[in-house]
Amino acid sequence: MTENTPHPCQPALEMWGGVECSCVRVGGELRNQLVLNGHWDRAPDLDLIAALGIRTLRYPILWEHHGAGATIDWTWADERLHRLRAVGIRPIVGFVHHGSGPLPDGLLAPDFADELARFAGAVAERYPWIDAYTPVNEPATTARFSGLYGLWHPHGRDVATFGRCFLNECLGTRAAMKAVRTVNPAAQLIQTEDVGKIHSTAKLAYQADYENERRWLTFDVLCGRIDPRHPVHAHLLECGLSGRDLESFVDDPCPPDVLGMNHYVTSERFLDERVDRYPARMHGGNGRDAYADVDAVRVRAEGLVGVHGLLRELWHRYRRPIAITEVQLACTREEQLRWLVETWDQAVAARHQGIDVRAITPWALFGSYDWDSLLVEDRRSYENGAFDVRGPRPRLTAVGRAIAELAKSGAVSHPAAKGPGWWRRPVRLEYGPVSASRTGSGSAFTHEPPRAGPPLLVLGVEDPLGNTILGHCEMRGLHAVGLDARQVDLQDAGAVQAALTEYRPWAVVDGTEYPGADDVESAPVRGEQMLRATRVLAQACAQAATRLVTFSTDLVFDGAAGRPYTESDFPQPLGRHGQNQRRAELDVMAACPSALVIRTGPCFGPADGGCFAIDMLRDLIAHRSVLVPRDHTMSPTFVPDLVNAMLDLLVDGESGVWHLANGGAVMWHAWATALADALKLNGNLIRPASPKELGWIAPRPAFVALASERGALLPRWEHALQRFVAAAPDLLARAAA
Repeated sequence: MTENTPHPCQPALEMWGGVECSCVRVGGELRNQLVLNGHWDRAPDLDLIAALGIRTLRYPILWEHHGAGATIDWTWADERLHRLRAVGIRPIVGFVHHGSGPLPDGLLAPDFADELARFAGAVAERYPWIDAYTPVNEPATTARFSGLYGLWHPHGRDVATFGRCFLNECLGTRAAMKAVRTVNPAAQLIQTEDVGKIHSTAKLAYQADYENERRWLTFDVLCGRIDPRHPVHAHLLECGLSGRDLESFVDDPCPPDVLGMNHYVTSERFLDERVDRYPARMHGGNGRDAYADVDAVRVRAEGLVGVHGLLRELWHRYRRPIAITEVQLACTREEQLRWLVETWDQAVAARHQGIDVRAITPWALFGSYDWDSLLVEDRRSYENGAFDVRGPRPRLTAVGRAIAELAKSGAVSHPAAKGPGWWRRPVRLEYGPVSASRTGSGSAFTHEPPRAGPPLLVLGVEDPLGNTILGHCEMRGLHAVGLDARQVDLQDAGAVQAALTEYRPWAVVDGTEYPGADDVESAPVRGEQMLRATRVLAQACAQAATRLVTFSTDLVFDGAAGRPYTESDFPQPLGRHGQNQRRAELDVMAACPSALVIRTGPCFGPADGGCFAIDMLRDLIAHRSVLVPRDHTMSPTFVPDLVNAMLDLLVDGESGVWHLANGGAVMWHAWATALADALKLNGNLIRPASPKELGWIAPRPAFVALASERGALLPRWEHALQRFVAAAPDLLARAAA
């Protein structure tokens, strides 16, 4: 068999799925992902998963949730497992997912293994048809986070606690599988672990070598490989494991039927003794040397070894079937697509080299919360998966559509998936690069990135919004072409059609800044010009079968509701500007039903040019009074948040009216004062003023805060203000210029 010949016994590469279900104790709190992402109360989710073409699903029947012994409550498990069976999905059942079970001492409990086995046996007896289990997810990783790093219960920070946690997890896995196999002897162990590689400078090669052996601990212990000749045997003895404990696995191993590789862009690490190059949060050491532990992708000149390289290492070490059991990237939508597609392609490439890769598993199908703080901080920081759960019901994303395409045909058609991911672009090198001569062993997988494909066409790039959209496309690696008013006159149907013919974009975003409320009120012809431009663009996009995004305003409402407006509220504009914007919305939707219409509030951002926040800063720095509307409430909108959410919706294929504004309603004076206070400027210079004092010509509604019933995609305005202020030195310098 040659390197490029598929293994003759391999079944087809499968698309599995997973629901993020971590249930960890942090201090006195239980962080339950199933509650946070809402899946606990949404049985119909299983039908959505089946519709993606997924036929095998990592699924939680967690020990923490259901109790033990005679007190087990089967209600939830009965409903879910029977539904999975009805829709034709095979569950891989997990019992402990980064948690520690219901025992008070958790992973340190002397009877942890026996009690977990008792629970596992009860599950197997009730559902004898289940044939695949992951009793404990990522034992070594969980033991490090719980026993060595102090993040989760029992919050240990020493090798002895790590050793006891890890041993109990391995003993529990073996005992649980024995209990399961007394009911179903054919039940498989699908054992998961993060086996990311460690790289280093030459000086720290000894530490990298040690950690590159430690990453195999879970599989080596269960396979009975840890004997006195093993490189980490002595270290495990130092961690409190006895030689008898280790020998018990040599004599009575529990080898996985499938090795589950959980892989993330941060799984590969780089160790560097030059700590001054990196933020303090990355500093650490081993008692012998101080060093920074950094995401390898951010510094290693050669890039990542990646999925393909790790699959080769797993295969050559164990020669057992492999599944990639977690694939997830917390990033923008097109980067999530690229990560998924690249993982699939690398798995296919590995199979063609004879490696027995069975499946890849898009993880967190319904998203997850607070993994950016390793679940320690309750910030409700959400990252989506195949579905976005921030609306009234799970909303299918481009990731979900890509999963369905890969499951069916092995390819993804979305143009945004084209091009290399950020982990392959120069932008990745936040702290480097470190030259190849100073890196650890291992080389990056050579992967031919796909071509860029058709562009996204951004109009109005001479204006702040259009320019910001184009800049975000560049940052996100989205192939985009920007045109200004000199290059294409949007009132000229021929010019618009010519531009669409020349560039053949997959979508058009109109970032043109049209006249404001007072301009239109005093010169109605300017509003009519906007209406004509919008109508021409919508008709041209419809004729070319091209997606379209346009922007509208909160001024389509009259403010009489006295509460935040949602998408289904009936617009009743007060002035000509709002009336024109409403007519433009209707014209766009009539001509181009697939269009995406974004309503937003007063925008602020780091860019100059009509930004009321920058103008206010200029006045405050110059000690000039600032007038703000009295008794007017709005939803301020941070432009970077607006643009990123809009692009995600566009990639997702969303249409119709969406409200995108930072969450919460705030009066103008309160917002302006909060900004002044955050920048330590004189807030006493800010004075509420009447419409007459402000020189307003057009009528404005008193309360036009926005909310969304389709999905609250932007964070609250307070959080947006913090990020605006984070750029304070640059903002203040420009404002003072």
